[in-house]
Amino acid sequence: MLRTILTISGKPGLFKLIGPGRQSVIVETIDSVKKRFNVNRTDQVVALDNISVYTNTEEFPLRKVFASIQEKYSGKKVDIVPSKASSDELYSFFETVLPDFDHDRVYPSHVKKIIQWYNLLIENELTDFSDPSENSEGKAEGADNSAE
Repeated sequence: MLRTILTISGKPGLFKLIGPGRQSVIVETIDSVKKRFNVNRTDQVVALDNISVYTNTEEFPLRKVFASIQEKYSGKKVDIVPSKASSDELYSFFETVLPDFDHDRVYPSHVKKIIQWYNLLIENELTDFSDPSENSEGKAEGADNSAE
């Protein structure tokens, strides 16, 4: 599911990949408005499935972070308001879902984005955070990128 959910640099929110267009990609907002538009291939577009979070030992897939949050909050939204939370509150929250995260490379802004994205996915009932390669006869997907 996270393979088709995108983040677009410079645009708030998350988007669902609809398909290719001419010299662009067609996306749709995942909120209730469902607005469709073209995104130029020159824009930075990343699927959530390709994002990882730095830990002290490895890069941890974002989908696993979301699954950990989902388990901790019983599938409900996170009750922290990211825009009002202090750095200490954000790090304290993140330690409960990913205790081994790298404090030097994961910034409060990263944690804010993760909370915002998770809450947006939960609001829109996009809650399948399983690994698609585990569900499709062992097919491995592309390399992970680190969270920004």
